[in-house]
Amino acid sequence: MGTLFVVATPIGNLEDITFRAVRILSEVDLIAAEDTRQTKILLNRYNISTRMTSYHKFNIRSKTPYLIELLKGGQNIALVSDSGMPGVSDPGHEIIRAAADQNIRVEVIPGPSAAISALVVSGLPTDKFVFLGFLPKKPGKKKKVLETLKNENGTIIIYESPYRLVKTLADIQKTLGERQVAVCRELTKKFEEIIRGRAGEVLEKLKDRKVKGEVVVVVSGSSQATQRESA
Repeated sequence: MGTLFVVATPIGNLEDITFRAVRILSEVDLIAAEDTRQTKILLNRYNISTRMTSYHKFNIRSKTPYLIELLKGGQNIALVSDSGMPGVSDPGHEIIRAAADQNIRVEVIPGPSAAISALVVSGLPTDKFVFLGFLPKKPGKKKKVLETLKNENGTIIIYESPYRLVKTLADIQKTLGERQVAVCRELTKKFEEIIRGRAGEVLEKLKDRKVKGEVVVVVSGSSQATQRESA
């Protein structure tokens, strides 16, 4: 049988890739990419000519069995998402689970992660945290999720669209109170920006701006908020 390599790729700066990742991407028989056009930019940067096939949320059901058969036939496949670690708010879990069920070897090639990078740079505690990915788009469902976090002690990490950021910050302020917040925008890219402060302060800074780029919101946990208030 072949091996499924789960390869982390840069979240912005193309220099943020390991020597091992470059080698694996060069040596495998096939790269399963969330967006072949996006991955092609990375491959061209490192003169990698490995053939690709698309693997995204719209073709998971049909493509997973196909890739599993290739692995069972002895081919080595690298799984990559548009950026960061596959499977973290990106396609990946399905084929990893399917490979494990078939006793196919799965190797992870560590590397960049927007969630962990944002957590570290936020300045908030890192000893305990919860990652939510993207919040629901519908207001009612989003409110229910935020309400479940009122007593969450760990730091909270959320992915958000720049178009919904201000509304989400307002929802966080209304539901969770004046928590410490760090909005991490365009991490590792040319216009990287970290905005820290109380929820209301950060909201005030952003309410009249047209926010662009990829965004990670990091929010202090309930025990962290209590500790700051009593300090």
